[in-house]
Amino acid sequence: MISTLVDSTPTNLSHIAFGMMGSVKTWPHRRGYLESWWRPNKTRGYVYLDRPPTPDLLPWRQTAPPYRIVDNLTELFKETKPRFELMPRMVHGILELFREEHDDVRWIVMGDDDTICFVDNIVDVLGQYDHNKYYYLGWHSESVISNYWYSFNQAFGGGGIVLSYPLARALVKDMDNCLIRYADSTSADLITMTCIADIGVDLHGDFSGYLSAHPKVPLMTFHHFDAMDPIFPSMDRFQSTRHLMMAADADQSRLLQQTICYHKKNNWSFSIAWGYSVQIYQRIMPRSYLQMPIETFTPWANGPEKPFYMFNTRPQSNDSCEAPHVFFLESVSKSGSGDQIITSYLRARPRGLPACSSSGNHSADSISRIQVFSPAEKRLQIDRCECCDILRLDDANVEFKFRECRIDEIIA
Repeated sequence: MISTLVDSTPTNLSHIAFGMMGSVKTWPHRRGYLESWWRPNKTRGYVYLDRPPTPDLLPWRQTAPPYRIVDNLTELFKETKPRFELMPRMVHGILELFREEHDDVRWIVMGDDDTICFVDNIVDVLGQYDHNKYYYLGWHSESVISNYWYSFNQAFGGGGIVLSYPLARALVKDMDNCLIRYADSTSADLITMTCIADIGVDLHGDFSGYLSAHPKVPLMTFHHFDAMDPIFPSMDRFQSTRHLMMAADADQSRLLQQTICYHKKNNWSFSIAWGYSVQIYQRIMPRSYLQMPIETFTPWANGPEKPFYMFNTRPQSNDSCEAPHVFFLESVSKSGSGDQIITSYLRARPRGLPACSSSGNHSADSISRIQVFSPAEKRLQIDRCECCDILRLDDANVEFKFRECRIDEIIA
């Protein structure tokens, strides 16, 4: 029997069930993504496969989520055939997860087998919501045309769809009828949205991250790692995943959060994406400029004309005053006293441009390593960025120390 008592204790990882949709075909080259963040005996949920694992996939690795085989929906669609058989199967996964995981569950998170979850941040974000109410949380697509094709109100499932338990319970109650009603749909995410809308629930959007210029929200998931270049130079995708998780294991609350610092003597600007990268600009750049991601990426599908993205971008530049020196995460460690986390970043490659003449010709070419000292405590309030002081700047090294900004401190 499911208890109806309201539990007001803080949300923790045991209150969240994860349903990751996969297939036997994709599992061999995608399981590393799930294994990078799954915590055996702590994370609850399953990866849902289209058919039983082949002998080469057995015995099933204990470091991966346990698997389940999706339900056979042939009988359900005996009269009304779906346009794409895969789409209702993915939506039906919500019911299948709900069916098995209900004791003390407050939230259900659905994703794909190439979705990387940052579970500490997910816990912190969901803990701010009342799990006894109806909530449908997720991400818009970063592409304007994708939102146009499907819906601007839709959560795109690969990045993660989050349902509060009461909403999931209401959704699964009419799941079969809804799947038949929207059998002609071309998108599992759109089916989910329309089924929820039919219940009468308002739709809420969240945000997604853009690596070196991440907005001031916790990083919760990555998706489509197979479709992007490895995020660290000289590493493949799995190595990049594990490398980023090294920083995530130290502090998920700061992961990819952007901190901007200035060295006015040299006319340098620093953009630090904690646990990922540091950029040095040889000119004092406004924060509003540095907060726009550099367009190193391409849209999934080009629309008839710009804009392609749901956020502002700036183009790549060969101008010495605008092109950054780029450094990527090398290592993560703790200070001897244990009260500081030290992240080190190494230069990715020579920039190959002269110094910026308009700001004094102070070249950063000789800088090879950057270290950032940040508090070991999780940062719970991120309504404002952190500030930083430069501890050291010589011909080869820069050291920063993060701190909370002082009241009314001007950080430009």
